[in-house]
Amino acid sequence: MLTQLFDYQLPPEQIAHRPAEPRESARLLVLATAPHTEELHDRHIADFPALLQAGDLLILNDTRVIPARVFGHKASGGKVEVLVERLINTQSAWCHVRASKSPPVGSKLMMAGGAELTLTERADALFLLTLTPNADTPDLLTWLNRAGHMPLPPYIERMDDKQDRADYQTVFARHDGAVAAPTASLHLTHALLAEIAKRGVETAYVTLHVGAGTFQPVRVDNILSHVMHSEWLDVPEATAQAIARTRARGGRVICVGTTALRAIESAARAHPAAAAQREVRAHQGDTQLFLYPGQPVHIADGLLTNFHLPQSTLLMLVSALAGRERILAAYNHAIAQGYRFFSYGDAMFIPIAPYAAASARPDGSVLALS
Repeated sequence: MLTQLFDYQLPPEQIAHRPAEPRESARLLVLATAPHTEELHDRHIADFPALLQAGDLLILNDTRVIPARVFGHKASGGKVEVLVERLINTQSAWCHVRASKSPPVGSKLMMAGGAELTLTERADALFLLTLTPNADTPDLLTWLNRAGHMPLPPYIERMDDKQDRADYQTVFARHDGAVAAPTASLHLTHALLAEIAKRGVETAYVTLHVGAGTFQPVRVDNILSHVMHSEWLDVPEATAQAIARTRARGGRVICVGTTALRAIESAARAHPAAAAQREVRAHQGDTQLFLYPGQPVHIADGLLTNFHLPQSTLLMLVSALAGRERILAAYNHAIAQGYRFFSYGDAMFIPIAPYAAASARPDGSVLALS
């Protein structure tokens, strides 16, 4: 399966650099449940609650984006930029380090906010950095919240500002650890969530700490050779029970964002017997789940998601849900209609027909129902 099959051309002016205001005014492209019907409907996020039904379950990712980008210098004086990838404990984290020359193990980094970091280990592109605590920087989170910058995606070609502290965070974020936002959830306001609840829709949470690898393109010609980055997740018992209740009452499991979907589908693969019944068990740990056309989706019945980068694993994921050709046709429609793309951009709702993911051909087309 060639990576180039998941390409499209996006005019640069359609990359969103700020979110829509108000959030409910963002556009929403709705894909039909089945192929060969009236495929696409142009709506707005304000219409999203009306797409849900009483008895449905909404799965949200409650990770919290940390101000993970910090600037400083090496002991030699050379400039350095640190991007935290994963917190290990209160003092240590695996990080990306950008400098004119990679510092060796044992190096000291003098960072903004008065922090001193020691490079204690290296594993491929990541560096294990350990904080020397003091009165001003007792732990990594205290220091990052004071001196760090929000880790905006590389295609937003500007420095972050105070507004991004609010804009690049969901209203229900509670577990520190992400270095990229679960962007579909950025559309949801307290008012929208209240309206969704009034419609008889239940809400449950997973945690998946989104890593910087989410922005990395697939660099191999055949996607089957791609090595997926690792991210930490937690699907709690309360969410597993909520999915079971939803199945019992005939409701749908609707994921907000690809990270929520990857979390519950990872949990399903960890407990195959439950997945066979379209249920999950509580699960915690790392995931490298890579979904692409031809792979079944066991739990999710629908996905609210933003528009994703060309040749990215996330574009391949949504193609697994509805077929590559249908997704690329929807993307071309969105481009023609002036939709805004990527993290701060507009959204798409993909109802997942149970047969669609299970019967997808490797080329991304979908078999029709007999």
